[in-house]
Amino acid sequence: MLPPEKVDLQWLEANVPCKGACPVGTDAGRYVALIAEGRFREAYAVARRPNPLASICGRICAAPCEDACRRGELDAPVAIRALKRFVTERFGVESMIDLDMVKEIYGKRGLLYPDDRIAVVGAGPAGLAAAHDLALLGYPVTVFEAQPVAGGMLRLGIPEYRLPRELIKLEVNAILSLGVEIRVNQRMGRDYSLADLRSDGYRAVFLAVGAHKGRELAIPGVELDGVVNGVDFLLNANMGYRLELGQRIVVVGGGNVALDVARTALRTTPPEEVVNPEINIVTALDIARSAIRFGVRDVHIVSLESADEMPAAPEEIEQAAEEGITFNPGRGPVRVLGDGGRVVGLETIQCSAVFDGKGRFNPSFVPGTELAMAADSVILAIGQTCDLSFIRPEDGIELTARGTIAVNTETLATSAPGIYSGGDVAFGPRLAINAVADGRRAASSIHSYLQGSLAPHRSVEVVLRPLDGYNRERDFEGIPRVDPPTLPTGRRVGIAEVEQGYSEKDAREQASRCLRCWVNTVFHQDADEGTECILCGGCADVCPESCIEFAPVSDIAIAAGLGPEIDSEFGEDSDGGVALIKDETICIRCGLCALRCPPGTIRMEAYTLEEANHVEQG
Repeated sequence: MLPPEKVDLQWLEANVPCKGACPVGTDAGRYVALIAEGRFREAYAVARRPNPLASICGRICAAPCEDACRRGELDAPVAIRALKRFVTERFGVESMIDLDMVKEIYGKRGLLYPDDRIAVVGAGPAGLAAAHDLALLGYPVTVFEAQPVAGGMLRLGIPEYRLPRELIKLEVNAILSLGVEIRVNQRMGRDYSLADLRSDGYRAVFLAVGAHKGRELAIPGVELDGVVNGVDFLLNANMGYRLELGQRIVVVGGGNVALDVARTALRTTPPEEVVNPEINIVTALDIARSAIRFGVRDVHIVSLESADEMPAAPEEIEQAAEEGITFNPGRGPVRVLGDGGRVVGLETIQCSAVFDGKGRFNPSFVPGTELAMAADSVILAIGQTCDLSFIRPEDGIELTARGTIAVNTETLATSAPGIYSGGDVAFGPRLAINAVADGRRAASSIHSYLQGSLAPHRSVEVVLRPLDGYNRERDFEGIPRVDPPTLPTGRRVGIAEVEQGYSEKDAREQASRCLRCWVNTVFHQDADEGTECILCGGCADVCPESCIEFAPVSDIAIAAGLGPEIDSEFGEDSDGGVALIKDETICIRCGLCALRCPPGTIRMEAYTLEEANHVEQG
């Protein structure tokens, strides 16, 4: 390809799909390539710089970068999320040396604006990310959290077998070490108001309270004992409160929350299996394993979507099936069956379509296909919503028709001066990495709001640099994707983490699958340098993907429909010329063409970012 005259960040993100797909702009390909080279410390720095919750995301991120990964067009995407976990385990908060890395990444920071106190309401991913960035910018930050622990739905919604609680504590403590203050058990609307924050001298507020309220289902029988809201169930289970569910459990929903509910219900010890606290831990684990192996719990998932349409992550579905959870796809709930005020079953009906012809959620069903399922408990995991009862008319904050806080999507400013909002409370339930991005955006906007024209602005320049001696791993295009190992099903009990990490050997091999989209074959034509193409065809001969070919210019002109305009378009001698054509969409950046090119016309060059902060004078 010829280097464009001007390359900006948007151009780079469009041509490096994994970076463009990441809400915080993580340069995933870069840290993956560094892992392949064994440069793990540098890899962690690349992964951590845009993401203050990198260690958490290494466990639970839904990885939109993998959905966009060009390697997926060849066979399967690079295992980017698992590779992030690999480097965070070595240099992240779980390694206990993250604080040194933070200083190395961001430099020495201090309290630059002691009089500009900022309040962050909510200690979920959005709030924590905002507090992190604001502290680095030099502000005194106080985080108010309604629950007795920080983490938001990371702590209250995601089961411990997916995200260890100790890891969340370490991630939070790393942010607190920057000078951030946190006050738990402080619920807005109960313990304080927005007006109180203003009167206490906070110059800006970021509202990131999340969506902790489960959606209700309007069918007969939902008032029966034994019908439980999925969000409430996870909150209680993750806080250590015991719920008596019985042995036959039906979960309604097809998303990740429904999977978390079902797998948590499977791990919750039934009343008759409660372990005597005096029994040693080995015996306790044996009892728990036996409870699962002998079918003490019968857990079903009922989803409107078919098996192929379920929105839950494929690996979560696979692991749930391995653990013995039964799926009932393509069925919708009709009514909860009861006896004496208690749940005894759920009646379902076949769903023929989840959406109508206009793409709106409007399920249709097949009459006469009703079936009854026995159940001791029915857990509804059909979505989340926000509780905005803390907002008062005098606060001046506008709400949307969807029941979220209305914000400027660029700045996250609300209709009230100095009040910003992000995460689920502003956009509805989304990925954790989206919430992190909102927190970072809000911090930048608050900084600009408080400092005006004196606020430093990030300047990014994309530079094309040659890669001397560029060479790829042997047969990298033939290495298959291998997901990280998981615990055997017989050991998936209690809080035991199901997914394990890569070994160094496996991590480097999986990282070497990356196609390195930011590297390109750049063609240089300069007679003085002696780099003019000699049309030897060597590059086409060695190309493993057959993405280079030579064709007569006249054929190209005819194919382009130029006809008699050929001379003006291609020059007077174009009817006898030959053109080199390269299909960038299938190029795997192996570099063989550059190695083969005798005059050095083809060179491997990389687009890199150079960042600088400058102060724009108003």
